[in-house]
Amino acid sequence: MSLHPTLQPYADAWTHSIEAISELLQPLAEAEWNRRTPCPGWSVRDVVSHVIGLDCEMLGDPRPIHTLPRDLFHVTNDHQRYMEMQVDVRRHHTAPEMTSELEYVIIRRNRQLRNDSRDPGTKVRGPLGKELTLEESMRRHAFDVWVHEQDLRTALGRPGNLDSPGAHVARDVLLGELPRVVAEEAQAPRSSAIVFDVHGPIEFLRTIRVDIQGRGTLETAPALGPAATLTLDWETYVRLACGRVSPEAVSDRLKLEGDPDLTAAILRTFTVTQ
Repeated sequence: MSLHPTLQPYADAWTHSIEAISELLQPLAEAEWNRRTPCPGWSVRDVVSHVIGLDCEMLGDPRPIHTLPRDLFHVTNDHQRYMEMQVDVRRHHTAPEMTSELEYVIIRRNRQLRNDSRDPGTKVRGPLGKELTLEESMRRHAFDVWVHEQDLRTALGRPGNLDSPGAHVARDVLLGELPRVVAEEAQAPRSSAIVFDVHGPIEFLRTIRVDIQGRGTLETAPALGPAATLTLDWETYVRLACGRVSPEAVSDRLKLEGDPDLTAAILRTFTVTQ
């Protein structure tokens, strides 16, 4: 038995990111586990707890029975409450407890992936009981773990892996959200084109075309006379799209051309993670 070829890139991306996380944690002193990360409300320990919890759920482990405290001000919706459960239950775990649990989860997940022969279209249970395909579940998981690897790198001052397998999965996930962001959330004018020019470790030039019905599509062809062009580096793109930073905080890293109201609306609605 072996993993379906369609799913292998997501397994490879997860493996690369989870091993990088494990490596980042090995030399940490106890106090460093309390460092703040760009992920709102979460410390290094919290991010690692979340990653462990995500993989426990991929393994089919039962969720912890736990009551959240009332003073978690960064928790404002059902999705965040769901995700916080695996985090809060580990808030008082020591560094050795955290690293040993992570290592055990990695061993179990590697074994699961080696023996998984399911079809990519197999329906599996996702967050909040939502049903999705195994392919989508693994893609989202590879994306999440890479983003949290970046959270830890930022918190610990250890930048890297911005062009890793997980980064390429993240690029595709975030590009898939762009038509909705531009056409539906930012309400770009009908029959218009908006260009995103991203440079750095991962580079791409993409156009979102909004048709007469107001639907957005992603194209690789450049647009002549776009309504707006947003030029930025890949790291800034990720941090904005994942809600790690405000547009105002990185204004010096953004080059905006065209309709200023439209670019402002796009940046206002750019965050696609919950």
